[in-house]
Amino acid sequence: MKDSYFQGNVDLYKERVRANRIGLALSMSAMGLGLFALIWILSVLLWKGFAVIDLNLFFQSTPAPGTPGGGLANAIVGSFLLVGLCALISTPIGILAGIYLAEYGHGSRFASVTRFVTDIMLSAPSIVIGLFVYAIAVATVGNFSGWAGTLALSLIAVPVVVRTTENMLRLVPTPLREAAAALGAPRWKVSLSVVLRAARSGVITGILLAVARVSGETAPLLFTALNNQFFSMDMGAPIANLPVVIFQFAMSPYEDWVALAWGGALLITFSVLTLNILARVYFRDKVKA
Repeated sequence: MKDSYFQGNVDLYKERVRANRIGLALSMSAMGLGLFALIWILSVLLWKGFAVIDLNLFFQSTPAPGTPGGGLANAIVGSFLLVGLCALISTPIGILAGIYLAEYGHGSRFASVTRFVTDIMLSAPSIVIGLFVYAIAVATVGNFSGWAGTLALSLIAVPVVVRTTENMLRLVPTPLREAAAALGAPRWKVSLSVVLRAARSGVITGILLAVARVSGETAPLLFTALNNQFFSMDMGAPIANLPVVIFQFAMSPYEDWVALAWGGALLITFSVLTLNILARVYFRDKVKA
């Protein structure tokens, strides 16, 4: 009887080892396939993107159809304006909302509704947000504008900042709040000067990740900021931006435009990559320190 019991355990062990090996093999195959696709995409992007990287790309505006030369100066400046204003709008709103949810909204029905709406906005397709802003800020006014594009990007970035801020503040130990309160500090000062200060690295990481997400959004800008072939910093009118320029140039029959689209795609890729590396490495080291 002992021998049969022992043999049963051995068979069960072998079966588990076999299932584990099959699972590992499938997981490694899936990872290898994903890495292969990623390396393939990045290789093609680097090969075709670096071919058009020069000073003209940064100092000349987009050319007319069929015109050789030109660059993406107007689109680069336009993207900086849109993303920069989006960060200025979404950062204070997201941080303050995250502080309320983490510090004041315990068990509150309003906080529960806010979290629910935030989660919906996090998963909402960006084109839906673009259509919404088009209906309220473009169709009613009668023209596309950079402000409408900034509003659309802000609606995408705010939920990311809110959830990241809330999660980071919840990681701050409760005794730290109690110690500050014991010294006579009011609750708002404890939240801003103690709790937020302790979680600042994680909050900044969330802001950078939100900026990285909106940097390559195309669909919302097609319905709001549209595009502008000329150099313009007027936020009340259509303004050039890299995502829309890449979309339009990549689908054009002109080889010069397609080449510029590859250069713009490379710029966005490296910008987003830099932000992600900065967020995940630099601020992670700050937390460890």
